[in-house]
Amino acid sequence: MDVSIIGWAHTRFGKLEGETVESLIVTVAREAIAHAGLSAGDIDEIVLGHFNAGFSPQDFTASLVLQADNALRFKPASRVENACATGSAAVHQGIRAIRAGAARHVLVVGVEQMTKTPAAEIGANLLKASYLPEDGDTPAGFAGVFGRIASAYFQRHGDQSDALAAIAAKNHKNGVANPYAQMQKDLGFNFCRTESEKNPFVAGPLKRTDCSLVSDGAAALVLASSDAAASAPRAITFRAAAHVQDFLPMSKRDILTFEGCAEAWRQALAQAGATLGDLSFVETHDCFTIAELIEYEAMGLAKPGEGGRLALSGETARDGRLPINPSGGLKSKGHPIGATGVSMHVLTAMQLAGEAGGIQVPGAALGGLFNMGGAAVANYVSILERKH
Repeated sequence: MDVSIIGWAHTRFGKLEGETVESLIVTVAREAIAHAGLSAGDIDEIVLGHFNAGFSPQDFTASLVLQADNALRFKPASRVENACATGSAAVHQGIRAIRAGAARHVLVVGVEQMTKTPAAEIGANLLKASYLPEDGDTPAGFAGVFGRIASAYFQRHGDQSDALAAIAAKNHKNGVANPYAQMQKDLGFNFCRTESEKNPFVAGPLKRTDCSLVSDGAAALVLASSDAAASAPRAITFRAAAHVQDFLPMSKRDILTFEGCAEAWRQALAQAGATLGDLSFVETHDCFTIAELIEYEAMGLAKPGEGGRLALSGETARDGRLPINPSGGLKSKGHPIGATGVSMHVLTAMQLAGEAGGIQVPGAALGGLFNMGGAAVANYVSILERKH
């Protein structure tokens, strides 16, 4: 493709005291522009990913990006939303602006502030990413939706508790070296596998260690056209960017196969002229450990029902055949909804630029990422490589 990432920025994820949605946006916007070696006046368009759904009283947020620099005034700015894939939706909108010839440089920002919301409201807000006529009364909110998915998977393919614990332990171990991660603690397999006061069951077979964290945070990147990226100090190019939207009601599809995820990967790999074997690593959407397990199968790493065996084999560890979530994933990094997809692109770009520090995958040359909204409803796959 003819679009590259030439600069980026990322806040620490977690409970961020003293921050607001505005301050998070301003911080990463300024840093990403500077990292790209540009001035604010060079930006042609702004796209903000912000899910909100009740988390923030300020619901008209696109123009908050202009607070980063007066030179951004009068630039076109839009806010996009696609549930938990909001950040990737923003990235894709920026790609389209460049490919349409409407912009040479696009600033993409993703943000969410969730921790100021009472716990009961958090669950209700997140449940808005499901089909309310069917799922609106689900106990435990969105965790309950994935608890039902996990229970159904266990019924079809057998108990996967060991596999889910292995995924959680892998991602927590990876997150220790990620300076942006909300939880930098290696919990170990036994803690993740065992029900305890600190690790109780949350929904169905899912324990606390199977669920991603409630987070504040922001990430930003600068996209550039091929001619604009030619003189950039770094350019991480999109080999592919695929978006597949599926039915919202789970009753209209086989929820245990994540068909939209599978189709997005099929399209992206075809665009890239690549196979899974060509990838150096993948960042995937582990909002819950059962999601990562099913994604192994949807992307073609494992046959249906065998994702658990793959999780236990070590093949997806940082030193395995195909490292999955070397960043620690949403599980340890956190999941500020609107920021997550942008964060995944930033961390993939860092890997390919050789700037990922303690989470660096040696020799990373081609990176894939999968970000989804809802239960495999909005499905985005990007495949990136270093241009120069």
